[in-house]
Amino acid sequence: MALLEFSITPLGRGESVGQYVARCVEIVERSGLDHELHAMGTVVEGEPAALLKLLGDCLAAVAADCDRVTCSAKLDIRRGHSGQLHGKVESVRRRRGGSASQAGSAAP
Repeated sequence: MALLEFSITPLGRGESVGQYVARCVEIVERSGLDHELHAMGTVVEGEPAALLKLLGDCLAAVAADCDRVTCSAKLDIRRGHSGQLHGKVESVRRRRGGSASQAGSAAP
C-alpha cells in the first residue's frame, strides 16, 4: 500500500481555487479510496498504480479549462502496511503520550 499527498493549483484563475479543489475531491471520493482533505492538499491511501491514475484524473479535470496547472505530490510506498493514513498520526500521538483521538497542531 501507499500514501499519496497532493495539491493541484490552476494558475491564472485568481486567488480562490476552491472550485478546482472541489472537482478533485469529487474524483477522489468516487475512487472509493480512503482519503483525508486538509487545508493544503489531500492524502489518499491505496495501491501505487491506483494512486497515480487518480492523480492523473485530477490533473486532467483541472487542466480541462486551465491553460497552466501546477502539482505538488509525495508518495510513501510501504509494503505490507495498510491503514497508514491514520496509523502514522496515531503512532506519533502515542509516542507523545496523548490519545489517538486528540486534535493535534504543530503550532506551539
